[in-house]
Amino acid sequence: MKIACIRAYQVDLPLIEGSYNWSGGKSVSVFDSTIVAVETDDGTVGFGEVCPLGPAYLPAFSAGVRTGLREIGPSLIGCDPRELGALNLRMDSVLRGHPYVKSGIDIACWDLLGKTSGLPVCTLMGGRHGDAVRLYRAISQQSADEMAAKITRYRDEGYTRFQLKVGGDPDTDIERIHAARDILPASHRLIADANTGWTQHEAMRVVRATKNLDVYIEQPCETYEECLAIRRGTDHPFVLDENIDSLGMLLRAKSDLAMDVVNLKISKLGGLTKAKQARDLCVAMGIAMTLEDSWGGDIATAAIAHFAHSTPEAFRFTSTDFNSYVTVCTADGAPQRMSGWMKASDRPGLGIQPRMDVLGDPLLEIR
Repeated sequence: MKIACIRAYQVDLPLIEGSYNWSGGKSVSVFDSTIVAVETDDGTVGFGEVCPLGPAYLPAFSAGVRTGLREIGPSLIGCDPRELGALNLRMDSVLRGHPYVKSGIDIACWDLLGKTSGLPVCTLMGGRHGDAVRLYRAISQQSADEMAAKITRYRDEGYTRFQLKVGGDPDTDIERIHAARDILPASHRLIADANTGWTQHEAMRVVRATKNLDVYIEQPCETYEECLAIRRGTDHPFVLDENIDSLGMLLRAKSDLAMDVVNLKISKLGGLTKAKQARDLCVAMGIAMTLEDSWGGDIATAAIAHFAHSTPEAFRFTSTDFNSYVTVCTADGAPQRMSGWMKASDRPGLGIQPRMDVLGDPLLEIR
């Protein structure tokens, strides 16, 4: 089996809530998603998706996905898509860095591997653990009262994990955290995610002002060293995200005892193959994980579901269902939330069938 063709489709994904706001005044109302199709010489097609959270979150942007595919795509024609290790080495030899560019191809090849073997991706990634995957809901940055009202609504829909977008004015963020925690039962978990938005002194003020609350602190500052200083100044459970972009950083953070939970995003690491490497290392080191991606629709959500469902439950902190945040359905068969949980498909591959009428004509085709 050889790769015969690589196509990329662009789809706009408007948000149900109108906009998504996080630290530093950043906001997105329509996500620019790239869906990648990898077709083999026998006509089998696998699909992946890459959807950066705008250009100012991680070192990634949507147009860069398509440009990068033009760069690496010709070198992959003729490769066996089932040989995922060799394929990733090939991509890395052709294009240094830019892991998000490679993620869609890698996911599509996992989909192909599942289709050709007759197995779901989660089975191939280690086996299905548990009946379903617990979800969190991201609460876009607004006033304390507005964010608390959203938590109440999503709590009534079955969510028990909430990621509060903070990282703004410290006094306002302290108010947001208190308002959110006050309306949640003790069994529900609250994560205050600053997305690198606080300076070190601001982060220290927030953790001291919320010292008596049951809240996780996620990625308070931009640099690893600043985050480590805050970690050492608080007894709140601590999550690292943006700084953990490689196995080397993961090992460094473990050595420094820099976090209790790590957020593994599929495209940040370069696809399911490398995300699985990081996941398995976390399991071996005893570190819990949020298992997700930067953003996306139905295909990204399917990949997240398989990634999370193949992770032992003891290390599965939470995940999310991005397809429930947007108004456009790009594929049939994608996981759908059920009272704050979702399941990976038991069909071969990712278990999805793209809606080609929604995808339209490809923006690029490489043969």
